[in-house]
Amino acid sequence: MRKRKGLKIGAGLIVFILIIDFGIGFYLYDLAIERNVKDFLSGNQDLEVSAEAMNVFTEGSWKDWVREQDFEEWKMESYDGLTLNGYYLEAEKPTNKTVVFAHGYLGRASDMGLFGQYYYEDLGYNMFTPDLRGHGESEGDYIGFGWHDRIDIIDWVDKVTDEVGEDTEIVLHGVSMGAATMLMASGEELPKNVKAMVADSPYTDVYNLFAYQLERMFTLPEFPILPTVGLVTNMKAGYALKEASALEQVKKAEVPILYIHGSNDTFVPTAMTEELYKNTKSNAEVLIVDGASHGESIILAEDKYLETLYGFIEKYVD
Repeated sequence: MRKRKGLKIGAGLIVFILIIDFGIGFYLYDLAIERNVKDFLSGNQDLEVSAEAMNVFTEGSWKDWVREQDFEEWKMESYDGLTLNGYYLEAEKPTNKTVVFAHGYLGRASDMGLFGQYYYEDLGYNMFTPDLRGHGESEGDYIGFGWHDRIDIIDWVDKVTDEVGEDTEIVLHGVSMGAATMLMASGEELPKNVKAMVADSPYTDVYNLFAYQLERMFTLPEFPILPTVGLVTNMKAGYALKEASALEQVKKAEVPILYIHGSNDTFVPTAMTEELYKNTKSNAEVLIVDGASHGESIILAEDKYLETLYGFIEKYVD
């Protein structure tokens, strides 16, 4: 009788733990991946930037520049039936050079005007910037963290080529989640007219990013929580956390890649870019901006950022 009672208690405890674990898994999915209002990042010290950067992010002249431009609104149906929105700006003078952007987590297409203005005014590029799935005006009830978005980006590149011309030479430029998106696309068979890629503040893969944030934000271990979050994500969004890996994709990359990261980035650790750089199959360069936090390298080291960017592009775009 004692053994049976012990077995019942043991089984009951296991069921209880599983219920708690799956409860946490669904909670974290809703918190980070489900498309909804996300307040959990408010006040996150890892996202604090300098006063200079905050001023540019919120009130910079680039915002007025974006509002003043006559962007064409484009729509595209994704491979899984979502209507995605993007915005195209033709260069002032005819050119066969186009930059395609990808914004960060919880961002939208217009955010990339901060970078697009340089391409447009200094380099004379056409500019295309989409709302990634689950963001802005694009459909989608989950955030893909780059994995499904990588296919969307390739489809957008095909659309840009169809609209602008087969001779257009394309640079892919992403920030944070957008940078990881581009890197995840790098391991696919990219169209031949994609000449270069810029990844600003990327992460290696979704699983390790979540593990890092889980410990840092909630002081929780990755096991058994993240495997459960992965099961929920696969069930609801159709991808696994571990398969969403920029690291594995750059090991197959053929396109040249420029990595940029701030040395003081504690939201996405600088070490992730260093690991990506070391494992990139294609020609690659890296710029670590001393003292910069997440995504603020373009502001704190504008001259160095642009000098490195323009020099890199010049090597690979005719």
